[in-house]
Amino acid sequence: MKTTRIAILAYHGCMGMEVFGLCDTLLLANRVGAALDAAAAPLFEVIVTSLGGGQVRAAGGIPIGTRKPVAAPDLLVVPGMDLADRHGCMAPIDALAPEVAYLARAFARGTPVAAVCVGAFLLGDAGLLDGRRATTSWLFAPDLARRFPAARVDPAAMLVDDGGVTTTGSFTAAFDLALHLVRQGASVRVRRAVARMGLLDEGRTSQAPFIDTRMLARPEGTFAASVYAWLDQRLAAPYHLKRIAAAFHVSERTLLRRMKDETGQTPLAYVQQARVGKAKLLLESTSLSVAQVTERVGYADAATFGALFKRHVGQSPAAYRRRFCATKGGGGK
Repeated sequence: MKTTRIAILAYHGCMGMEVFGLCDTLLLANRVGAALDAAAAPLFEVIVTSLGGGQVRAAGGIPIGTRKPVAAPDLLVVPGMDLADRHGCMAPIDALAPEVAYLARAFARGTPVAAVCVGAFLLGDAGLLDGRRATTSWLFAPDLARRFPAARVDPAAMLVDDGGVTTTGSFTAAFDLALHLVRQGASVRVRRAVARMGLLDEGRTSQAPFIDTRMLARPEGTFAASVYAWLDQRLAAPYHLKRIAAAFHVSERTLLRRMKDETGQTPLAYVQQARVGKAKLLLESTSLSVAQVTERVGYADAATFGALFKRHVGQSPAAYRRRFCATKGGGGK
């Protein structure tokens, strides 16, 4: 089997764990592969590069030794950057313009590219997300969608591979990318051994259980912000588009248009998202039964809400409680 050559493009301010997590997991795959077949070629050759070569300082000032870029790797990976400012991803980072240009040139020459976490914004700046599905950390997915409207952003996906452009969820998704590469280049036996030795979850496909809507950026001083605040105060009340429009003295059509223009979201989609978010909090922090939680968030039928919850979160309310409940006993059914 041919050795897969992986180049990781490091730069000042990149997240070191995303570099080393990928390196070390693929090194483990090499060790496992050699133990199973001493005569086989290494599964991966991993090279940490930077545009200038030499040492770069990762986030937190940690030095990383790098080489100059190599010609035609099988995959070029860019880690995410440290974002001290919550809105730091909403405009190109001038200091990383050379890396963005390099990514664009490499892809144009036929090299597949991948990004970990908010490294997706660098791929977006390089024009590589247009017309493709993509993901990033759930916390910054709405920002990615706003900045690159031609991309189809899935905030719940853990990893998306579309047309030679791979993006992943939040920074520990570096390990999911590593397993994805092992899955592509090694046997099932090797992949399972790497996952077990590294305590890595092969079945992790979604960020949805971890999404906390309270942490997402909210529009401020806008029409949508006013609508959201109004809906938050009436979250358990029956949803009526006509009632919302009347409260803001606009037609239903105008309400939908303005909400879409400002947020890309309908009021109903927001209400459903907010109800699921409140339900997650209640399941985590109270002993209310699932039926009681269902009532608290405005649903009369537990089955209907359960289907909505599973669509948003990827698991049932009961399964979510078993995984995340902070109270003793895990609450009722």
